[in-house]
Amino acid sequence: MTESAAARIDASAHPASDPPGNSPSGSAGSGPRRAGVWARRALRVPFTTLLVIVILTVAIATGSLLSPAADMPWFERIATGLPAFAEGRWFTVATSPFVLTPPVALLLIAPVLIGGVGWAEWRFGTLRTVGLFAAGHLVGVFGAAGVLLLVAPSGWPWAVRLSEALDVGPSAGAFACLAFVLATLPSPWRLRARFALGVWAGIEVLYMGQLANLEHAIAITAGLIASGWLPAFRHPAGRPSTREWRVLSFAGLLIIGLVQVIDLAIPYDGPLGQHFPVANALDVALDVIFIALIANGIRLGLRWAWIITIAVAIFNALGVALGIALIPLLLDEGIIASPIEALSLVLPEGLLWLVLLVVLIAARGAFRVPLRTRRRALAGAGLSRDAALERLRTVGGGTISWMIGWAPNRYLPVGDDPDSGAGSSGVVGYQAHAGVAIGLGDPVVAQGDQSVALAEFARASEQAGLIPCVFSAGREAAEARPAGWRAVIVAEDTIVDLPGLELTGKRWQPVRTSVNRAAREGIEFRMCQLADESFGVRAQVRAISEQWTGDKGLPEMRFTLGTVDEAMDPETRVGLAVDVDGNLHGITSWLPVYGGGGEIHGWTLDLMRRRDGGFGPVMEFLIASSALHFAEAGYRFVSLSGAPLVRPEDAEAGPVDRVLAGLGALIEPLYGFRSLHRFKQKFNPRAEPLHLLFRDEGDLPRIAVALTRAYLPDASLRDLVASASAASPASPASEGAGK
Repeated sequence: MTESAAARIDASAHPASDPPGNSPSGSAGSGPRRAGVWARRALRVPFTTLLVIVILTVAIATGSLLSPAADMPWFERIATGLPAFAEGRWFTVATSPFVLTPPVALLLIAPVLIGGVGWAEWRFGTLRTVGLFAAGHLVGVFGAAGVLLLVAPSGWPWAVRLSEALDVGPSAGAFACLAFVLATLPSPWRLRARFALGVWAGIEVLYMGQLANLEHAIAITAGLIASGWLPAFRHPAGRPSTREWRVLSFAGLLIIGLVQVIDLAIPYDGPLGQHFPVANALDVALDVIFIALIANGIRLGLRWAWIITIAVAIFNALGVALGIALIPLLLDEGIIASPIEALSLVLPEGLLWLVLLVVLIAARGAFRVPLRTRRRALAGAGLSRDAALERLRTVGGGTISWMIGWAPNRYLPVGDDPDSGAGSSGVVGYQAHAGVAIGLGDPVVAQGDQSVALAEFARASEQAGLIPCVFSAGREAAEARPAGWRAVIVAEDTIVDLPGLELTGKRWQPVRTSVNRAAREGIEFRMCQLADESFGVRAQVRAISEQWTGDKGLPEMRFTLGTVDEAMDPETRVGLAVDVDGNLHGITSWLPVYGGGGEIHGWTLDLMRRRDGGFGPVMEFLIASSALHFAEAGYRFVSLSGAPLVRPEDAEAGPVDRVLAGLGALIEPLYGFRSLHRFKQKFNPRAEPLHLLFRDEGDLPRIAVALTRAYLPDASLRDLVASASAASPASPASEGAGK
């Protein structure tokens, strides 16, 4: 977590090995290896693979791959439906899943077949998936037949038409498998996915209205209910959070927009009767634009968007009531032929607005974000820098907690409310970029209060319309994160324990050599406060730093990376390497790590700079000398900070970790994070993981943008593109690394 001119010191001694397959010899076998990977994946889902093969084989053998199966003379003998069951063809429930009609259905059903059945088999195993598929198919087919058997005698045109229809295909079983596998998703994706699947079932019935759509809806409904009822899939229910209220309302608006597109532009024949579009493209476009603008405001929790949506929802709900009240008059005047015709015009969209109105009223507390961005500060975040640092001295903090005192951090007091459950007053330092509130390091609170502090920070951020996250949180903060939040390792802190520290033994040989060489060449170490040094020393420090920055091609990184300005802080200690002529060869700055009660327990390495053409191993000399100095003074440890995007090799890697690993490899030529990490291993540190805490993966794109702005607030897009183009993994000429 440090910018350093020593980033490339050890790079040549540790050449990076080429990944498998990048060598000329490996590229020739990439095709067979890739085929082998797909073959192994297919063997993990044998039922899904066999089902797809059988469907394709039947389609090719019968000619239904090119022509609709419904036109074939044998179709009635293998299809399900009330006519088939009335004639005693019950065996059709076993033949219908392997036939598709029309041919394009093969492409339409493939995502559900692979995503539903294949995913379920991957998660549950083959036997359970076969059972789920068969049960879903039977429930869908017989459930639809039962509904039509009860409703068709009423004369309802839609029910009468479907009671005479036949159907084939595996989609009812596939949708049932999908409903069950969605129940295994982590929160909040589980609720979102199940909600989306339920909405799709409703749209299928109301706006498509074919026999297959009714079967899908029944299979989906049964799957959602059963997966929520069975103990193996049951999850504790709670009141939606501020964010979930916004997401639910946002999704509701999008669904209404979709329904309007269907209603205004697409003909359909559903249970509410036939409908033909009467609007032109401009009408559809205006409706969609209106919904999109309002929906974005609802997603952000803006008060004005909530007020407008409430007004529109009330207007549409009143329209439904008025339409129902006028049905007798319309029938008497002969304007409509039946009540169904009137209901088909106002009921579907109006009911959706009515449901949304209820949700918006229940969630009114989630929509208090002001329109102006400058007013979207965290409630109560008016603490001054001096007050925040005083709280840090009192309760103590982590290895990077002193960085909250750097501009442009803001401060959210936590634990001040006696009802919050916290034992003492603390603070969370954060920055706001791109609609994200980035908490810096561990919350500065007493032991055991981190969960309360993180909950307060999350709540205040969401109420301000910001996405909350915490960057470089330690192990305890990661374990205390709010329920449902994710934690991913983004760096590895390197800590050297000082009691009994001696540069003896084989493992300290490289560092000891640099210290001995410095003594022979007349290089002296001096620990100081940079602000108290002479103008000449400060001028040399700035010159060395500016030379390093100029060579970089990018502005200095900030956020968790200090500059010379931060090194001028009176509480920061600076180690200097000076020769007999007073020339400065390198500098290191050290930040205090408070352990509570105003006591400093250790120091964290921040700024690292070396002079071009100066003493070679100056960084090894400075860090070793500083560690010995702090050890003699009785401190407990020094932190060499951590390199970003470097994680323990034995840590389990998930999808997000793999993305971060790829990102680290991409920007390694620019800042040398991994080279710096290897360099720090010379000091035999112990490792402590640092985490990014976030609500869920949906926030990551915005968080990535926010972190980029936090680290490079002055870099333009042109700077980033030019530097990335100029960087080369094979070129060790660039110096520096980052925390």
